[in-house]
Amino acid sequence: MTQAKISRFPVAELAELPEDVRARILGVQEKAGFVPNVFLMLAHRPAEFRAFFDYHDALMEKDVGLTKAEREMIVVATSGANNCLYCVVAHGAVLRIRAKNPYVADQLATNYRKADITARQRAMLDFAMKLSLSGGAVEDADMAVLREHGFDDEAIWDIGAITAFFSMSNRLVHLTGTPPNEQFFLMGRVPKG
Repeated sequence: MTQAKISRFPVAELAELPEDVRARILGVQEKAGFVPNVFLMLAHRPAEFRAFFDYHDALMEKDVGLTKAEREMIVVATSGANNCLYCVVAHGAVLRIRAKNPYVADQLATNYRKADITARQRAMLDFAMKLSLSGGAVEDADMAVLREHGFDDEAIWDIGAITAFFSMSNRLVHLTGTPPNEQFFLMGRVPKG
């Protein structure tokens, strides 16, 4: 293992990783054109890497109850509140692409209340922010507001689970000091042409 600038902890060489972990990283590299630093940061603990990305995909790669863009909105807004530059930048890039909107991620990361989003999305983010910043204060009334905006119990669970998962992810990035890849900064800002 070698020490890399992407983590305060050891970062494994790709050749040293279990085949399934290496294959997943190489698959992401093929699709994105680069390896996101968080993959390399987490890979030195293969069991946790697998669990992290399995749960990530279970939450983020479905399009039921919440759109994929709305899922990313939760990540960007709560990560901004948690001061997680990596998640704001990386998931901001994904959000810009999924929402087909080059402005929304920056708006959500700085002040979601002034962002150009729907009332439904604002209610979703109000709940996510309350859970993220003062979870003990969440009450049945908060869920009633979400239901008034058309969210069912499955969608409410997803809002909460995404918020909780990325609060953990934010803290892991804080622990490791992992910076966002440079490639994320420009993704989704200028249409491909």
